[in-house]
Amino acid sequence: MPTILPGREIARQPARTAVMKGLILSGGAGTRLRPITHTSAKQLVPVANKPILFYGIEDMAEAGITEIGIIVGSTAAEIEAAVGDGSRFGVHVSYLPQDEPLGLAHCVLIARDFLGDDDFVMYLGDNMLEQGLGGFIARWESQHTAALQPALGDAPDGPTGAPAAQILLTPVPDPQRFGVAELDDEGNVVALVEKPEDPPSDLALVGVYLFSKLIHQAVAAIAPSARGELEITDAIQWLIDSGAPVHHDLLDGWWLDTGKKDPLLESNRRVLESLEARVDGEVDADSKVDGRVVIEAGARLVNSEVRGPAIIGAGSVITSSYIGPFTAVAANCEVTDSEIDQSVIMEGARIRAVPRLTDSLMGRDSEVTRGARRSQATRVTLGDHSTVELA
Repeated sequence: MPTILPGREIARQPARTAVMKGLILSGGAGTRLRPITHTSAKQLVPVANKPILFYGIEDMAEAGITEIGIIVGSTAAEIEAAVGDGSRFGVHVSYLPQDEPLGLAHCVLIARDFLGDDDFVMYLGDNMLEQGLGGFIARWESQHTAALQPALGDAPDGPTGAPAAQILLTPVPDPQRFGVAELDDEGNVVALVEKPEDPPSDLALVGVYLFSKLIHQAVAAIAPSARGELEITDAIQWLIDSGAPVHHDLLDGWWLDTGKKDPLLESNRRVLESLEARVDGEVDADSKVDGRVVIEAGARLVNSEVRGPAIIGAGSVITSSYIGPFTAVAANCEVTDSEIDQSVIMEGARIRAVPRLTDSLMGRDSEVTRGARRSQATRVTLGDHSTVELA
């Protein structure tokens, strides 16, 4: 049996229910993606022409989760307008306001009424993962089912029984930059260390967690960290120190935090690689489409070439231009006499007479035009409604 520390008695695990809920954290300000996030929620920045937040909702829906709470902050109205009631995803969405970003564990605290006593997946709204949630949840369910079965022989040393938490881990080359898990010889999580100088392992925490109702005791018991936030790592450590089993799963595939431009562009590249080619828009006789390319309905190609993987959004017009690999052009954009590759172009942007735009992120309704003097290449990060004239 696990050892329970004095003053840290935890409630017995509840009987299993069929309900699992989802909690997506979308309250952050996105300061690392400014100027884009001065006027737009970071979770709504598109990857392959789909808001980042939608990937997490779809992953939950595919795993059978139908009740999702979304933590929202200052961009609540924009997120609610984009997601709606969740019916387009086959789920029901509740919005849970967080007045200040006071930590991941604080999100659990304010979601208490929504979560009730149900198990839940917690997912960071700006994360991109290759794998879905089905296997992660199936492992949790199998462990809880096994914990209800009679045990044969002596119980092993260490925490036993159904896990109170399950975390997703992945090996990284620079664990000093992440929250890191320490495991014992049996693979039990025994400690979590935030950005350690001397990491106990190379296993970094990915922003996906599974919790039972015991996490509510933990988040109520911990104190704010030195930066004034309730840390989810502290809450999980409280569970470990209280003798509650905390299990882990290893990530299958890639994981990217899209909070900065370069990882966001990398996410765009990874998702575009999985495109299935289709042409629903207009491609004139002087245009060429090569490779995995999506031309959405209402888009037009005039005397242009698009080389995939790439996507051209509905209503966009590409004229006398080249759209190269790993480029996502959103809806209602105009590209004229220009070359673009490895970039994310958001809705309503206009690009004119630019010889080569590469590795760039352009905000909604932004504009790039060419002056008289020309250079070889251009790299930009533009906020919404901005205009740049290149010399």
